[in-house]
Amino acid sequence: MRIVFTVIAACMCMLMFNSASAQVDPLYAQYLNNPFLINPAYTGMNKSLNMMVGYRKQWAGFDGSPTTISATGHTSLLDNRMGVGLLISQDKIAENTNTFVQGTYSYKVSFDDYRYLSFGLQAGFMNFRSDNSMLNIADPTDPLFSEDINTFAPSFGAGVIYRTDNLFLGLSVPRMLSAKENFESATASIYSQHFYGFASYLFLLSNRVKFKPSVLLRGVGGSPLSVDVNAQFNIDERYAAGLFTRNLNTYGLLAQVKFNQFRFGYVFEMPTNKSVGTNFTTHEITLGINLGIFNFHDVNQISDF
Repeated sequence: MRIVFTVIAACMCMLMFNSASAQVDPLYAQYLNNPFLINPAYTGMNKSLNMMVGYRKQWAGFDGSPTTISATGHTSLLDNRMGVGLLISQDKIAENTNTFVQGTYSYKVSFDDYRYLSFGLQAGFMNFRSDNSMLNIADPTDPLFSEDINTFAPSFGAGVIYRTDNLFLGLSVPRMLSAKENFESATASIYSQHFYGFASYLFLLSNRVKFKPSVLLRGVGGSPLSVDVNAQFNIDERYAAGLFTRNLNTYGLLAQVKFNQFRFGYVFEMPTNKSVGTNFTTHEITLGINLGIFNFHDVNQISDF
């Protein structure tokens, strides 16, 4: 057990000393059912080939509000000791579009039949684009707005997960490298590191019903720490439903249903007056599939729940 806390402490130090102020990661609520979105150590953890697509519209009806699309796929290899995957995401906010393409790898160290530590890495690139024609610029001579931005930068991330039958602990920096764009007389930061800390515990209420509370910490330099608190029920390993809040500024409900090898998820979020007001709701939809392509795969294990 000492190695677990040593690794976690080292990761926390690494995470907290890599901060700057720039573009933020897209928000997700379905990380509860697909932690692969924020932690590469989850690669192959559900012992099958898992593929998922997602669409999120934040603050629908608000001009320039964020829109996020994502596509993920990952599978376990070598008797579930390793995993490989691919993550593609695009986040559009007003005139800015941020696209990430990253491959992932994980390796699991087992302590016994129900406790293990998973280490994950991911690498790829990001593309940041801005369309200044969408803006009303007060000073057209400002070098930051003299031309559109279309820049590529390498992207690298890491994560660790400690898991038992009931406990899930994760730390990650999905994209460690910051990115900047140089202009004639100015330099603009277009991306800075984020760190995530995730913890959940599964209570067995009966043979059919499970209860899973969880918390997510999300940090980036220049912004206050963001805290998500969630709680959901799972029934018969087929239905999941729950409630969550983000910083007590947003409240929402989430639901997921499994039919055969398919999974469908929906999230509804309602902001408060502390955020953008109650008129602009958020909707998130996901569709996933689990397939067994190797004889050591188990499509009946729904670790996403």
